[in-house]
Amino acid sequence: MSAPPSKPTVSEREAREVAEAAREQEWRKPSFAKELFLGRFRLDLVHPHPLPSEEAAQRGEEFLAKLRDFCETKVDGALIEREAQIPDEVINGLKELGALGMKIDTKYGGLGLTQVYYNKALALAGSASPAIGVLLSAHQSIGVPQPLKLFGTDEQKETFLPRCARTDISAFLLTEPDVGSDPARLATTAVPDGDDYLLDGVKLWTTNGVVADLLVVMARVPKSEDHRGGITAFVVETNSPGITVENRNAFMGLRGIENGVTRFHQVRVPAANRIGPEGAGLKIALTTLNTGRLSLPASCVAAGKWCLKIAREWSAAREQWGKPIAQHEAVGSKISFIAATTFALEAVTDLASQMADEDRNDIRIEGALAKLFASEQAWLMADELVQIRGGRGFETAASLAARGERAVPAEQVLRDLRINRIFEGSTEIMHLLIAREAVDAHLSVAGDLIDPDKSLTDKAKAGANAGVFYAKWLPKLVAGQGQLPYSYNEFKHEVDLSVHLRYVERTARKLARSTFYAMSRWQGRMETKQGFLGRIVDIGAELFAMSAVCVRAELLRTTEAHGREAYQLADAFCRQSRIRIEELFGRLWTNTDDLDRKVVKGVMSGTYEWLEDGIVDPSGEGPWIADATPGASEKDNVHRPIR
Repeated sequence: MSAPPSKPTVSEREAREVAEAAREQEWRKPSFAKELFLGRFRLDLVHPHPLPSEEAAQRGEEFLAKLRDFCETKVDGALIEREAQIPDEVINGLKELGALGMKIDTKYGGLGLTQVYYNKALALAGSASPAIGVLLSAHQSIGVPQPLKLFGTDEQKETFLPRCARTDISAFLLTEPDVGSDPARLATTAVPDGDDYLLDGVKLWTTNGVVADLLVVMARVPKSEDHRGGITAFVVETNSPGITVENRNAFMGLRGIENGVTRFHQVRVPAANRIGPEGAGLKIALTTLNTGRLSLPASCVAAGKWCLKIAREWSAAREQWGKPIAQHEAVGSKISFIAATTFALEAVTDLASQMADEDRNDIRIEGALAKLFASEQAWLMADELVQIRGGRGFETAASLAARGERAVPAEQVLRDLRINRIFEGSTEIMHLLIAREAVDAHLSVAGDLIDPDKSLTDKAKAGANAGVFYAKWLPKLVAGQGQLPYSYNEFKHEVDLSVHLRYVERTARKLARSTFYAMSRWQGRMETKQGFLGRIVDIGAELFAMSAVCVRAELLRTTEAHGREAYQLADAFCRQSRIRIEELFGRLWTNTDDLDRKVVKGVMSGTYEWLEDGIVDPSGEGPWIADATPGASEKDNVHRPIR
């Protein structure tokens, strides 16, 4: 048995290579969003809107009714916020309800809900208490159930899934004190020792980790003669000797979540608990997140619905200058934004979720776009609600109640939603991840052409391939259905949505032309143009949302009583979205990106340090990043399994 190796040191290129190797390389199924970035508006991939089966819908609705009753009678969200902890009896009640097994197949004791109804359940539970939504989501979306569902052996499923469905809480452990979105530097090790592995390392921000019974742990296996090595996934029993939960972390929002720091010291894990082969850990993590990310938009939908309810009720009751504040344009525009955007978030989430259930399309981009778009827009909606509420929006619910007013936790929702722009891939990382997938077709044919390390022979071959591809592709970006006045007329009723779908088609081609021009201009430096790539992705997200709201509005028109109102909301969202898109296009080429880089260089060199004069820094003493040297823990174990 050898000692754990020291923390790996990797170059920027090596880090990119690790991330690239973890990507799903093939596109075996069609992708609406991928086609959109290539300038091809494949409405047929999302319209007619896919629907769950009658049996799946009935099972889902029955569980939602039980969950709603539980949330209304057993969950005190204010208590959870005040005490920063979900009561054990609430968690045990969720276990009895079967909420831990919503996504687990019935043959393993789960409820077998579809992604659509799983997300509806998360939205409902999260509206009662966001901490409960996070508990259930972290357990099932990224914890043990999902990677085992996708990559586990029959034996692993039979061993662990029945426990996860009813009794055991799970967590996912990837992040380390000095490792975030750059997993190539992962320092936790799993050293082979006979038929076992010995885990050593420290994991940070382990959501559910404080109360978890089972963990999915990502660790680096050293390469050797008998071992392929690489980042590998393991199922680990939390009561194993050598595991210490050293701290329960506290945050500005989501105060009831059980998030901690977990240390592993010579923790023995059977090889039978390894998920997939050695070196497949990152691919397993990324594939798990393709659908796992959809739980976050579900929580954003719930927040949007609540923001709309409070904005409506408050703006009717509150009067200024002789009339309800909703009738003042400055407030009314905010209410319109909240209503239209809530409709859009639900449309995007339901469409992506139903596509995941159908498994007809590759939704890796759609899931990422849904996470990106929902997290950004939900934060804006909550901020607008606080503004509409004025001083009462800044005041806590407890303080409002103490002086005799309705306890509306607007400031709490704003705090709770803030993490969504960081969770499961920050907005900045999501921009890069989606941009990489969006330009995959270009890199497939011309990647060697812009790679400085490729030989002249490779570049010549790539040039020939690129010539063939672009000769066929570029002419198709000139004209399309978006220029025909009667295209998409099935979306033209009392409110005309066909104009917006024609706009999406035209704009998708414009987006593809802009991307091609940028690749031609910057070539190998394209990956450094993160501002440009972020705007490209944001345009794509808006186009995806516009498509989703139109398709949802048509579905509601043909299946429900409020189809006309759905068309009105879709029209409002599309018009708001088009304004944002045009602004983003303007900023593709007219921006301060180059100047910003110069300013940053000056800041980091100390040129502007004088600007920091005149303040005191209230920060405490200590290192920026805590020491994570492997070894035995010197702290008390704060792990508390719930029984």
